[in-house]
Amino acid sequence: MENLEFNQIRDLDRALIDSDGQSLNADRLTGDWLNTDRNTRGLREITIERTGERFSVSARGAGTDGSIDWLAKSVTVLANLEEEAGQRSIALAADFDFGFMRAETYLRVNKGVLVIVLFNTFKDQSGRTDYVTREFFYRPD
Repeated sequence: MENLEFNQIRDLDRALIDSDGQSLNADRLTGDWLNTDRNTRGLREITIERTGERFSVSARGAGTDGSIDWLAKSVTVLANLEEEAGQRSIALAADFDFGFMRAETYLRVNKGVLVIVLFNTFKDQSGRTDYVTREFFYRPD
């Protein structure tokens, strides 16, 4: 059996896990973003705004009859720890609730690309399978 090693929070560089939230940089995260897949059946565009220490996330999804507006019901700020690159920045968790479905999303910037992981859970007893997707976004010129 192979012995696996796992990084624990105690093993991280102290500069990455300091408790000074003011040192976290959100500049790379805020603004307008477009999906790299022009034919996506998911999110087409997303806007992340910051007012003081609060963030808001809104998006436009692909729909059969046009775009569907998404507005996050809650946004939680997370530290985005990238130990290999020695970077510490902001990541976000945003929840969207459509009544019939909940989309729990995690947003972070990696090498200039906004990466969003969506965990979609159906609440309408329709029997549809819950699913996870990952989408990539770029800044429009």
